[in-house]
Amino acid sequence: MLLPLVLLFVLLPIVEIYAIIQVGQAIGAPWTVALLIADSILGSMLMRSQGRVAWRRFNAALAEGRPPTREILDGALVILGGALLVTPGFVTDVFGLALLLPPSRAIARSLLARRMAGRFGAAFVGRTGAAPPAASDYDIDGTASEVHDTPRLP
Repeated sequence: MLLPLVLLFVLLPIVEIYAIIQVGQAIGAPWTVALLIADSILGSMLMRSQGRVAWRRFNAALAEGRPPTREILDGALVILGGALLVTPGFVTDVFGLALLLPPSRAIARSLLARRMAGRFGAAFVGRTGAAPPAASDYDIDGTASEVHDTPRLP
């Protein structure tokens, strides 16, 4: 658990700063700042459009009566991709753009689904490649009885 946090909070900012400095030396500081602002704006616009598509697919899955597993993963990946695009930096922009474009998002979704299926077992269902749970996994044998407690004053 420590390694991902170190990568996220220590290594990623160092890599981002290095990339920004390299781009700044190549095209100049004002153009670098303009490029960072422009890709944040374009990223938020792309996130909004892809988010709407994911939301429509989510509602369509509910209307069809099937579990919206794929659509939930798509929505989460769109949110993550948008957050990466809005974050200043060129390295995060590459990953954010990859998560917002449908073909590369499908690859990320299948990798995530496989990982989740391995971690959560058969409870992870949907069109993600994971096997649905057996009906016996939810059958519980037992008896029930009604209990009527009436409050009594001492």
